[in-house]
Amino acid sequence: MSESSKGEKINKEDNESSPKKVSEEQVVEPTIKEKLKASEEKLLRALADSENQRRRFEKEIKDAFEFGGFNFAREMLALLDNLQRAKKSIQEDETLKKSKEFEKFLNNIEIIEKDLISTFEKNKIIRISCINKMFDPNFHQAMLEIEDDKVKPGTIVQEIQPGFMFGDRLLRPSFVGISKKKVGKYDEN
Repeated sequence: MSESSKGEKINKEDNESSPKKVSEEQVVEPTIKEKLKASEEKLLRALADSENQRRRFEKEIKDAFEFGGFNFAREMLALLDNLQRAKKSIQEDETLKKSKEFEKFLNNIEIIEKDLISTFEKNKIIRISCINKMFDPNFHQAMLEIEDDKVKPGTIVQEIQPGFMFGDRLLRPSFVGISKKKVGKYDEN
């Protein structure tokens, strides 16, 4: 590139308020209107940036209030699962069934279970109902397939572990068994 063409080239990164180079000897100052326009554009960009940041902070604060207990809620589900397993184990134990205090003890466990579920519902932790619904990978996790010609393939026929929503977020998917078409001897190949 020759020296004369270097002087004629205008730097694209210069903004409108910087002096314009006409030639190497001559420098033209921007007019007051150009400076005002450039300042106005900078101000509008700064205002837009601050408004975007304010909105982002508001959303983060809202999410923190709504979903701040998400991890706590997930851990409380483990407590509910253990309580339900203990209840089932007690109901199946033959020696405990013979005890005269069995019904009283079982009723106390059921009261605790109902209170825990009620507390969940008050805090927007809702159980996902899934039996006889179509499998949806957004809410369900298939654990097994069960041959069943009575329902459409892909229908949930068994719930292994219940799933829960926390507001509009998935807290835990339902672990389910889904139906599949019965396979005959000749259909396997």
